[in-house]
Order: sequence, then structure tokens, then C-alpha cells
Amino acid sequence: MYTTTEIQRRLVRFAVAGVLLLPLWGFPVGAGATDGRTGDAASRQASMVRATAVAIDARKDTARLTFTLTAGVEAKAFLLERPDRVIVDLPEVNFQLPKNAGRPPAGKGHFIGSFRFGLFAPERSRVVIDLREPALVGRVETVRTATGAELVIELNKATRGAYRKAALRPMVDSGDGLPGQQPDTPKAVTHGPKNEALPLVVIDPGHGGIDPGAQTGDGVLEKDVVFAFAQRLRDMLEASGRYRVMMTRTTDTFIALGARTRVARQAGADLFISIHADTLGSGGGVRGATIYTGSDLATDLESARLADKENLADQIAGVEAAEDPDEIVGILADLTKRETRTFSNSFAGNVIDSFKGTVLLNKNPHRSAGFRVLKAPDVPSVLVELGYLSSAKDAALLVSDEWQKNAANALNEAISRYFSQRSPTEKAGGVAFSP
Repeated sequence: MYTTTEIQRRLVRFAVAGVLLLPLWGFPVGAGATDGRTGDAASRQASMVRATAVAIDARKDTARLTFTLTAGVEAKAFLLERPDRVIVDLPEVNFQLPKNAGRPPAGKGHFIGSFRFGLFAPERSRVVIDLREPALVGRVETVRTATGAELVIELNKATRGAYRKAALRPMVDSGDGLPGQQPDTPKAVTHGPKNEALPLVVIDPGHGGIDPGAQTGDGVLEKDVVFAFAQRLRDMLEASGRYRVMMTRTTDTFIALGARTRVARQAGADLFISIHADTLGSGGGVRGATIYTGSDLATDLESARLADKENLADQIAGVEAAEDPDEIVGILADLTKRETRTFSNSFAGNVIDSFKGTVLLNKNPHRSAGFRVLKAPDVPSVLVELGYLSSAKDAALLVSDEWQKNAANALNEAISRYFSQRSPTEKAGGVAFSP
């Protein structure tokens, strides 16, 4: 498990059908943080195949990525368009690679962009390679060596027509369905008292697995920072005995944006809190916590850009984003949506009040934008940006045990105030709860 202290110290053969590209920097992804509640987690990780090195040979018309492994694995590859990417699916692999391993190769004239690697779903890892130009997979093969094995991925430059044709073909013998399918909705576990009358709070640690989120120059990953904070908040809520608590992920794994929302809706959540710590292109001058609520129109350009960036999470992991269920079926009345937004805005105000004097707030602390994780029409939802990793001062606080403890306590107080202000029978959609 990645603790905040650990984060500080870090300051076979297969025929293939396709390729994929995403114009975003790729970052190496950790081996897999857990919430510390699984007794066999350490032994599982010890027995896992490890990737200990990666080499890239990128030329004008060909490219080869070679991962050094402790044992052989079966690899399955396919292509995606818009943007063009090569997806290679693997059984679970413990990637122990340098922090800059996912950067684009040096030099000019080649078609390889950045690449990402990490846990995509339970017992499934994934490598996503961004392409600057169309390319086909010539070979994906595990080659045995004296010390283990090498996973070799060979790519050949291609025309747009050939690429498009290959991208339409399904994954051969994948057993997983068609390329780019969404991973299953996680089976989240409810913690705390079993009293169904108690409010259910769903905590959503942003990013995870193959999607690292933001990153500092010295390798601190957003997914690790927010996961550590989410665990701390969960433990506080459980200890109070006043809530049932659920987390959208309890390990370092990728969860699709739509699946995060489905976890909350299917469980009948009374409150959904997504935790983030992003970076801003405007530089390190912007600091402080910001509380976002969902809206069709963003309050400002900066919020709109941040929402667009967060909404690309599924593409980063190599899945095609599904439409939001409520937009497809249109079942719920506008009244329910308006009530939900009212509750969301109310909670956002409580968070801001609780943070004052404890957590530095952004100069404009309550904003709105079209974040996909905030689109549940019947679950009050907020996205809490704890601070910005693009700010050196914020980054130092975000990895501090003491700061996280104080910030989680302030958020705990905001949750308590929010439920104390609501009627015992008041809930978006008309379902009763008792605080």
C-alpha cells in the first residue's frame, strides 16, 4: 500500500489486429496499492510476474518495445482510433520500471508517442501505446530467456486505410469480448455499521491502475495521493459509527468513469465524493482546494478545461467511453435532477466552510463543470480537488501525513454538517434515510 510517507520518499505468442494513439504524455504506473485489508495481498504480489525493464528501438518505419519479465505471459493486442493507440492486454503484471519509462523515445522521425502500463482490471494489466502516425502490430510475442522472458511488441508504419481496416477487427481469441470494452463495474464492499438506515457515503479515489492522473516532476502520482487520502477519510467515517462507507476502488486499479457512477447509483448512495489533486497548465501559481459540482455549462474556462481533461480517463486506459445512462434512457424527471444539484451545491458549501482555517482554498473555491463522474441524476455528488500538484507548495502539503489528517477531518465535519441539515426522510429521488 502506498502511504503518504512512502510517496514522500519517492519526491506466448499472439497474432494481432490493431493499434491506437492518444496525444497525452504517458507515465509509468505503480505495481498496485491496496487498502491493507486483504491478508494475502503481499503473497499475491510476490508471486506475480514482474516487469523490471523496458527498451525502445524507434525508427522511421518500424518500432520495437521490449519488456524484461521474470516469466512468460500471454499477450493480446488490438488497435483503436480517435486517437490511434495500440492496446496490449496481459495477465496481472507487477511493473517495476523507472518513473520516466513511459516517455516518448528520444529523437525525431518515428511514429511512437508516449505509452502507459498498469493494472486495468482485477488480474488484468494493460499496455497502451500512443501513435503519432498509423502503425500495425507486426508481432506480439513472449520470448524465453535465461533469466525469465521478454515481451516483444513490434510495430510497422502503415497507411490510414490499412490501420482503419485492422482497427475494425476484434481481438483474436481474447476471451474478453471486443476491443476497448468497458471493464466490469467493480463489486464495491460497504464498510462500517450494517444498519441500512444510516447514510451511505461513496468515496471515489480518482484515477488508478493504468491511469496515473497528474504527476510531479519527481514522480509523485495523483492516484497515490488521493488513494491515501480516501483511505484516511473512510477510516474516520467508519470510526464515527454514523455512516456506511463504500470506495469505488480499494486497490491500484483502473475504474471506468461510468462504472464509478454506477457503483454509487446501484448501491443507493446518499453522497458521492470524488477525490483529485490535479495539475494546471497555467503553472504553479494556482493553489488551494476547489470544490466542483456538476453542470452542463462550466463556470469558467479553466474549469471547462479541467473537466475535459478528467473526462479523457477512459481513453487513457484504452477503453471507449460509454454514454451516460441517464442521457440514454432519460428516465428521471427534471425535478429529481434539480433537487440533486441543490443537495450537491449545499454539500459543496459545507466543505468550503469546514476547510476555512484548515485547508487553503482556491480564490474561487466553488466551481461547476461537466465532469462525467458528477452526472448521476439522483446522487448528490462533488469533486474535491485537494490542491494542485503543479504547485510545489500544494504538492508538499498533499503528501504530508499531518496535512492529510487535518484535511480529512475537515471533510468529515462537512459530511456530518450536511446530513444534520437534512430531514431524516430527505433524499434525492424521494428515498428516505436516517442520519
